[in-house]
Amino acid sequence: MGKSCYPLRNNSNHRRSIAASLVQGVYVLECDRQQNRQPPQALALPWWEFFNFKLIQVLIDDHDQSYFGAIYEFKFPYPYPNYPGQRPPQYVIAFRGTINKSSTRAEDLKLNLNIMINNLQDSRRFQTGTDSARDIISRAGPGNVWLAGHSIGSSIALLIGRHMAKNMGAHIESYLFNPPFANSVLTAGLAVAANGGHTSKAKENDAFSVLSSWIPYLFISQSDMICSEYIGYFEHRDKMESIGAGKIGRLATKHSLGSIVSAARGKDSEAIHLIPSAYLSINCSPCLNFKEAHGIHQWWKMDLEFKYKLYQYK
Repeated sequence: MGKSCYPLRNNSNHRRSIAASLVQGVYVLECDRQQNRQPPQALALPWWEFFNFKLIQVLIDDHDQSYFGAIYEFKFPYPYPNYPGQRPPQYVIAFRGTINKSSTRAEDLKLNLNIMINNLQDSRRFQTGTDSARDIISRAGPGNVWLAGHSIGSSIALLIGRHMAKNMGAHIESYLFNPPFANSVLTAGLAVAANGGHTSKAKENDAFSVLSSWIPYLFISQSDMICSEYIGYFEHRDKMESIGAGKIGRLATKHSLGSIVSAARGKDSEAIHLIPSAYLSINCSPCLNFKEAHGIHQWWKMDLEFKYKLYQYK
């Protein structure tokens, strides 16, 4: 593929494939570490070198010393000369999901629990990832950086993207593969009750209004029970709009069971896995098993049966 491959990245399928491959690079980095594979036996390098990136930093979990993320830099002089259309990213920050091995299982499962109880923002991985993203963005600018992740790594990337948009006004191009959907969306009535009977806030204090112009690329397999509820989440809001109940639908969109529990405990009640807008891509291709439906490998295939839709919060 070599240098001549890069202009193809203006194609959305190639950009998706590249983002997924860089996430896979993090998985293989950690497997190399666990199996003590050193160059030339190490297997991770081709996952980024093939697309003309170099690895500049590995993100390490302080608790189990595992590699959970990586920062890649585009090799060619930046900005890329004479490049038509969308520019390539100068940096990509990628996060892996769960690896079910003895040295990573405990911390990875703890992260999954954090997602379920709406507590991921307190994790060390989120804090490390956010600090790294803030540093890269301050150097390169938000338009020159991608975020990418798979499974729990996708949840970390999503939360970092939310944080940057909400607190810094920085909209980072984000590729979110199979992020876990923590809980079913609650009815608007329960959400109102938890909010003391108030159904609205001032727009400047409404996180969904602030976040609405950040539109990540969200990749969901309809056969994946971990993430497929995002499909219903967005479709429900459209349905409520179509029957003239948009206000109720928008209210329910902001809340989940985890966020209501957090509010009852006096904590921040924002449902951190919920997003107001997304370019939703649904893989409708049949899957043989859960591993295939949830795996990162599906996203660099070129023969997928897709449904696409832009959902933008009003």
